[in-house]
This record gives sequence, structure tokens and C-alpha cells, in this order.
Amino acid sequence: MSQDQLGRAIGLDRTVVNKIEGGVRKVSALELADIAAATAVRMSIFFEEPLPSLVSHRSSQGLDVADSQIDAMLAKFADEVEFIASLGVDELGLDAADAVVRARITPPSTNAEAEALAATARELMGQSVDEPISRLSDSVTRVGLLAFSRDLGNDTADAGTILLRRGGVTLVNSHMKVGRRRLALAHDLGHYLVADDYVIDWRVAGHPDQSVPTESRLDRFARALLLPETALARRWSDSVERVGARSAAILLASDFRVDMATLATRLKDLGLTDGDTVAAVRSYRTTKTDIVDLNLNSPVDELDGTTVPRPFERAVLRLVRDERISRARALDLLQSTFDEADLPDVRERRPDEIWKYVS
Repeated sequence: MSQDQLGRAIGLDRTVVNKIEGGVRKVSALELADIAAATAVRMSIFFEEPLPSLVSHRSSQGLDVADSQIDAMLAKFADEVEFIASLGVDELGLDAADAVVRARITPPSTNAEAEALAATARELMGQSVDEPISRLSDSVTRVGLLAFSRDLGNDTADAGTILLRRGGVTLVNSHMKVGRRRLALAHDLGHYLVADDYVIDWRVAGHPDQSVPTESRLDRFARALLLPETALARRWSDSVERVGARSAAILLASDFRVDMATLATRLKDLGLTDGDTVAAVRSYRTTKTDIVDLNLNSPVDELDGTTVPRPFERAVLRLVRDERISRARALDLLQSTFDEADLPDVRERRPDEIWKYVS
């Protein structure tokens, strides 16, 4: 939002807004409330220390660079998680991030290190070494990462991640299909584990090794996380022998919940098949006949549309039950994924409890 746009929204001239930003003119409480409403933030945010990762990002971008849509949304979700964390709600689960800190993870510099990081990530999340991760958005909460989703359209980033004072927040663009959404989250989990302060990923899985080696290694990490080597090698060989390459690809993509491009690249990573088969796998599409003939399970549409992570939901509902936030504030925090009728009833207080508030 430009100074001119903000000025029009709050009824002030652009030059006045410029003086407020520069500290030349004082701002009244009512004007501050108008600014908070126009920029869709809590008024209290103006009196809090900003996240170090956000300050670093803003400084590196310069004062004249406008936030992209995903930048603004990511900053908003980070602020809301920090607000709930400040209320000391255990349900948020950000203490799980302590295990990541203790692991002292460093960015992978080779493909072998990317594969090893994927194994470490599975261990930290409590996943077995070779089974499919059925709901990655739930699994990442076990390391203190909260994944939100919102449909931001086709012409913006795939995902973004920001480190909090404890834990982190990822926003996934749900405009993509489920396989790509999961790959984007897996990639950004890599950024979180190596403690990158703030990152926006515009196109995951498309990073050339020569120009962006770190991103390329995290692409490799994401594929290894979703398609572990031992399991894929065994199941690919067995399935191809039993039902042929096309049906094998469809079965594995369904079981591990990845898209065909990711599966094809992973087969190439591990040298499990020849170039012609890799190209063929990229072209395969699952049909309704395949679903019936191969008895595929209907996939859960993870990170579809607007979603909020389960620990965040629990924390908000706890605050509603304890009457520490209003029901309207709760609905706002939950991104309209709940209706008023979905919120819990407030516990009726005993007379002696009420007396504590008025005595």
C-alpha cells in the first residue's frame, strides 16, 4: 500500500502520511486506529517489537518495494501466531521447535546431504523411514512449523516461510494441485529446518543446480522426504514387474500423494529407470478407470482452499472457552473456516468465580 493509498483510506493527505512515517508528525489514537483498520492489522502491533526475521527481510527489500500478496499474507499469519503465543496457550505447540534447534541442522551442500536431511526430518517428525506421509501439514507441526494455505492465484509464489521467535509459519498457495502443494510445503520445511529467516519460493522444483545450488538441494530434500529411496526403489521394481510402468506410476503417485512430475524426477534422481520411462511417467494422468481398476483410495485434498493448522485451531478454541478473546476475533483468526455456530459454548461460571472479577 502506497502513502497515497493509505492517506485516501484514512482521510489524510499523502504529505501528512509521509510526515507520520518519518516521525515528524505525531499521530493520534484515532488516526492510529484508522491506520490499523486500513492495513488490516491489530492496533497493538504498533507497540510491539517486530519479528527479527521480518525486519531483516524488510531492510533487504528497501523502503520503496511493495509487498507481494504472499508477503503480506505471510506477515499477517506470523503476527497472529505470535499474538496467540504471547497468551501462553500450550495447544499452539511451538515448543516442538526446540528439537530442531538441538539438532543443529546445516544447509545441505550435496545431494547426499539433502537425502540425509530428509531422513533427519522424518525422524524429527516421528515418521517411519519409508512410509508415505499421509498429511504433511500435520506432520510439520511436530517440529514447530505451522502451515496455512490460501488460494492466491496463478501469478504469485508457491509458498513462503518465516521464522518466529520460536517455531515458524509457512503459507502455501492452494491454487496448485495437491501434489504440488505438498511439494511446496516439503521444500519450505527444508528452509525452516536450516533456519532461513524469511523466504518466498516462486516455483519449487525448478531450480537449476548451477545457478541456485541451495534451492536445488532443497528441491532434492523435498522429493526425498515425500518419496524415500528405499521404499520407492522396492515398490517401483515390484509394481512394474506386476502391473507395468504406467499402473506402477499411478499406484505410487497415489500412495505417496505426489504429482507425476515429482515422481518422474525422483525416479531419475535415483537412477531407477531409463530416460524414456521417466518422460513417459511425466505424461501419465490418472483416470476414473484407473481409480476403479487399481482400487485407489480417494485422496484427502490437503491444504485445499483456505486452511489453518490444527494446533492453531485448538489454541484459538481454548482462548474462546477461557473468554480471553471475543468470538468475532476467533472467527477472524480462523480465517472464516468456522462459523459462529461452530465455536464452543462458553462455560457458565459459578457465583464465586464471578465474584473474583468484581471484587
